[in-house]
Amino acid sequence: MRQKPEVLAREIVASSRLFRVEEVQLRFSNGVERTYERLVGRGNGYGAVMIVAMADAEHALLVEEYCGGTDAYELSLPKGLIEPGEDVLAAADRELKEEAGFGARQLEHLTELSLSPGYMSQKIQVVLAQGLYEEQLEGDEPEPMRVERVNLRELASLAQHPQFSEGRALAALYLARDLLIQRGVFSL
Repeated sequence: MRQKPEVLAREIVASSRLFRVEEVQLRFSNGVERTYERLVGRGNGYGAVMIVAMADAEHALLVEEYCGGTDAYELSLPKGLIEPGEDVLAAADRELKEEAGFGARQLEHLTELSLSPGYMSQKIQVVLAQGLYEEQLEGDEPEPMRVERVNLRELASLAQHPQFSEGRALAALYLARDLLIQRGVFSL
């Protein structure tokens, strides 16, 4: 296993309500020194959750919301921050109710994903939700989200959809699909 580089210095060089930019000076085992910049969390450390909510054996729910990063309405999986004192599964159930208007009778943690490990420290927990039932909670979204269904047989075409660009969501859908196939719940 490779030895991690030695941290020579670290400093927050920019900060906003949502983001902090950290500059990290490193020395690698071969003596080469580099300065990296990365987005780091605000220090609460609670993390985030993304939910693959199965409407039935072959359809997952997507929500449409405005995304400031792309300045467009995008389709993605329901997701949000884990609140203080909340575990991953409780956060998944709450976010699903807030964003899609459904609760889940069965919740299962699948994996942890990062968006861009070269530049961001944040990770997101992926949860599979099954046994959905209608229940709406008020969330912090500025407007109601439109809910769509995607067939797990059509993930390749979803990747070409002009409103769908989030790699983590696509990875989560493929992981859930493969797990459901393995369990015999779904077949291609």
